[in-house]
Amino acid sequence: MSIRTRKLIGAVVLLLVICVYSLLALAVAIVLQVNQASKLAELAYYAIAGTIWIIPAGAVISWMSRPDPQTDKRN
Repeated sequence: MSIRTRKLIGAVVLLLVICVYSLLALAVAIVLQVNQASKLAELAYYAIAGTIWIIPAGAVISWMSRPDPQTDKRN
């Protein structure tokens, strides 16, 4: 697979991951507010939820930026 194709697929996957992750994070935040969690617990959740999406995004970006395999072009 060429790097251009990986970047196209990776961009679509990143958008999907961010959309799904944000909806899940929102659902958990609503549960925290309904259960009257302490302000410190909410702050910790937002700090963790705001940075943990970097892990799957980093994996996708790493996959996207791999160089193309070298093909043998002997004539």
